[in-house]
Amino acid sequence: MPGPYPGQVVRVHSEKSLDTATDAADRAVVKQMLSTGMLALTGASSDADAWRRFVSPSDVVGIKVNCSGAPRICSAPEVVTGIAENLIAVGVQPANIYVYERFENQIRTVNYPKLLPAGVQIWTAETSRGSILGYDPHTYVETSFFGEEDTRSNLSRLVAEKLTKIINVPNAKEHQAAGVTGCLKNVAYGHFSNVDRSHRYEKTNTRTFIGTLASTEPVRSRVVLNIMDGLRGVWHAGPFSRSDKFRFYPKLLMFGTDPIAMDHKLLELIEAKRKAEGAVSLFDRAPERLSNTRNQADPNFNAFIREPGHIEYAAGLGLGVFDNAKIRLREIEL
Repeated sequence: MPGPYPGQVVRVHSEKSLDTATDAADRAVVKQMLSTGMLALTGASSDADAWRRFVSPSDVVGIKVNCSGAPRICSAPEVVTGIAENLIAVGVQPANIYVYERFENQIRTVNYPKLLPAGVQIWTAETSRGSILGYDPHTYVETSFFGEEDTRSNLSRLVAEKLTKIINVPNAKEHQAAGVTGCLKNVAYGHFSNVDRSHRYEKTNTRTFIGTLASTEPVRSRVVLNIMDGLRGVWHAGPFSRSDKFRFYPKLLMFGTDPIAMDHKLLELIEAKRKAEGAVSLFDRAPERLSNTRNQADPNFNAFIREPGHIEYAAGLGLGVFDNAKIRLREIEL
């Protein structure tokens, strides 16, 4: 990160991609959206040429999904399957493709096996909550936020020991502590243990911790592509999706190698939706709007002081382009 296309974002939208009445995604339309986005990002003449820019047959490829809002809001099986099919088409062996997440109790609520090609593996770091066996004891970030006993956040063993490339597939979601949970947070908090300590209290440490984790090697060099699943989204009370009233349907996919530029566009998307709903900005820091009970029903209250500035902070670590004047957004309608 930020990869070969810094500051570039491709956004593909299709009204046909999702039936909001049934919440069913159209697999054929999603496949077309994936093709269109990859060709637009890379300038390649074929799908295979586009995917070869990022992977080779010898790679072991991880598809980092987000299932914290599952089963309603997650990296859609249609999107994840389309990615896996393209990897196989350019010679990556199915057994060398891992669809993975931190928590087994979240990923098992999504029926990925139903659509995934045979042989593609599903992996989690924590088969039971709190298990440490799925983390590498030698790769960690150490910091103390409030004098806690455990000051280390360890990297997933799958990333540390096996994967050579990572395709990051976050969702379009608000996050009560971080502001939004997009590309950066999915590769930061989605790869390391013991991260919830950064937002135990109303004033959080998410502004600096997300970028610090995302910039840690080997995560930084192995994340080669981001495909944001914005078919569905959450505009308040994220990252979970407990209330229908805070879900919405952007019906889009975003593509890029620059997580900062993509998350900046996600931030704009969520801010625009909140404004349309009459909700306060993600940047609002008024202490009188803090409530750990009213926030579940009223979008003008929140459990934490949000830190959407984590995106700009991470740009300072060299992870991408934050300046909107330097971001090149290409919008495509199907």
